[in-house]
Amino acid sequence: MNPTVQRAKSGQTKPGRARLRRAVNSVSEASPCIEEISPSPVGTLCLPDEVLNVCARQGVEPTQFILVVLIARQQTALFEWVPPSAGEVRNYVLQNLLQCSSSKFGVGEQEGSNRTPRGLHRIVEKIGAGLPVGTVFRGRKPVGLMAPGETAAAITTRILWLEGLEPGLNRCGSVDSHARYIYIHGTGDETALGRPDSHGCIHLAAVDLIPLFEKVPSGTLVWISENQPLAADR
Repeated sequence: MNPTVQRAKSGQTKPGRARLRRAVNSVSEASPCIEEISPSPVGTLCLPDEVLNVCARQGVEPTQFILVVLIARQQTALFEWVPPSAGEVRNYVLQNLLQCSSSKFGVGEQEGSNRTPRGLHRIVEKIGAGLPVGTVFRGRKPVGLMAPGETAAAITTRILWLEGLEPGLNRCGSVDSHARYIYIHGTGDETALGRPDSHGCIHLAAVDLIPLFEKVPSGTLVWISENQPLAADR
């Protein structure tokens, strides 16, 4: 198996913060908007009820981490299951809220539409472990590094390949997210983050993508929502 591809939880050591910062700095000319990742937000927002409702309908076991892509906000939220304290009812706590980009063609599941699919997914493969920040991929294979000032690289740094879990919506036939090569991945032009810019995938900044890649294992659930808000804690 290609050592950069992970189909199961990786046991590799997480990169140190200083080393990651040095690596990000090495491509900062190519991606001028890269900044230090902000502190994790206080968990004052809740995982949408619909996520666990769909899990129950599809017979899918909720995972320790759940990513929620909020297309209307161009943000990706990372939730983690935490055993509730006495008197609390919530189990999933917001750990981070990351700026992202979804498709500039809107939302949709049809093959060839270049749109971002909605609904319940999971990470089925992790590609690029240990490779330098700014690694460029073609056909999920590393082919080199971004040159200083380069913004045309479409897929960079890391790939989280998604698989749809809702037959008829994002799984099987002409709406299959995995067959459409829907990823969460890095991009050569990070100045576009925060507005729709992709051809169907979800873009993240390298400084956010690498820690996320190291934290979440293969199998982690991903919920992609067009307009669903994150409700405040009750």
